[in-house]
Amino acid sequence: MSKVFVIDLEKRPLDPVHPAQARQLLRNKKAAVFRRFPFTIILKDSQAYAPVQPIRLKIDPGAKHTGIALVNDSTGEVVFAAELKHRGFAIRDALTSRRQLRRTRRNRKTRYRKPRFLNRTRSKGWLAPSLQSRVENIKTWVKRLRKLAPITAISQELVRFDMHLMRNPNIQGKEYQQGTLAGYETREYLLEKWGRQCAYCGVKDVPLQIEHIHPRAKGGSNSITNLTLSCSKCNTKKGSKDIKEFLKKDQTRLEKILKQAKRPLADAAAVNTTRFALLEVLKSAGLPVETGSGGLTKFNRSQQNLEKSHWLDAACVGKSTPILNIKEIKPLLITANGHGSRQSCRTDKFGFPSRYVPRFKFVKGFQTGDIVKAVVGKGKKIGEYVGRVAVRTTGSFNISTNNGLVQGISYKYCSAIHKKDGYGYAN
Repeated sequence: MSKVFVIDLEKRPLDPVHPAQARQLLRNKKAAVFRRFPFTIILKDSQAYAPVQPIRLKIDPGAKHTGIALVNDSTGEVVFAAELKHRGFAIRDALTSRRQLRRTRRNRKTRYRKPRFLNRTRSKGWLAPSLQSRVENIKTWVKRLRKLAPITAISQELVRFDMHLMRNPNIQGKEYQQGTLAGYETREYLLEKWGRQCAYCGVKDVPLQIEHIHPRAKGGSNSITNLTLSCSKCNTKKGSKDIKEFLKKDQTRLEKILKQAKRPLADAAAVNTTRFALLEVLKSAGLPVETGSGGLTKFNRSQQNLEKSHWLDAACVGKSTPILNIKEIKPLLITANGHGSRQSCRTDKFGFPSRYVPRFKFVKGFQTGDIVKAVVGKGKKIGEYVGRVAVRTTGSFNISTNNGLVQGISYKYCSAIHKKDGYGYAN
């Protein structure tokens, strides 16, 4: 399992410790719980507990999930791992709903409003809200982890595919075209572009070979737009035939392959745009930032025979990756939930108000979304309940636990474990 973060009385980060050592410190009352997610303790003694070793923060940004890992470069130990789930699709759907509601209002027979121009000029570096939220989520967790661990360097997977390297193998020297990394960038790109299946017969879960659409023997180039994936059977059968001759009886598949060959990998382009914006955010932290490509990440992971996961990809980012020690590591699963809605009233499916929302968030010191522990000693609901709370103005709260929803718990029995911060957590 991941180690426990430790800070001193002045809230300076110290070396993370094993959970057993943290339990002993808490049992001996030499430390207290400072934060639940990620779990952090604060020492009660003014002296530093141990010498501090530098830690590298490694990030693998993705479209839906971002992998995070804290690695000790000198020992290769992964001291903390997390997988952050973004809410880009939820933001997109909310903006679509708002756009539709506004469009219906504009189409009604209301007073005439003169058209306005130049009122939507986008600032330099603007990103769509669904993409910007991903950058902000990662920025938030970089700030949090820097307060809890002695981070001295950052590694980021900057681009999923090194496009320049695929176009010109000489761009970064002979070690790429002659070394063990040769072909990783191109192959990973083709796997994503062609859906990890044979372009000619559609077979999956078999060894795939890189194949020239227009054969080299007839003037075809090594350009990425002239490459595809083929199973061994189709590759042998096609040989040096032109694709139009090979698929003359299957015009539908021929048109599909030629169209797909010209199409860029749109998802990779969008992710790359976001990652360059993230790079500027990481540089502003004032720490040295190392960058690497997705092909290099896969190479590092394959060399150490590690399985595919978001946090392991993060641990393998960059040339600085040592031999990793991932013993007993269990990643913290983080979900970006947002901070709720500013909608003044809730509506039914027809758009009519169904209930109004109070203007205040806090009730008896609690707000909806807090993680609380309720110990009920009398009445029909005797027991101990831990989960997220939904507050009511009456002081009778609902708690969502792992075993279901518990209703009608008085605020007097509740104590806060973790205040609402816009994220959900699971192990």
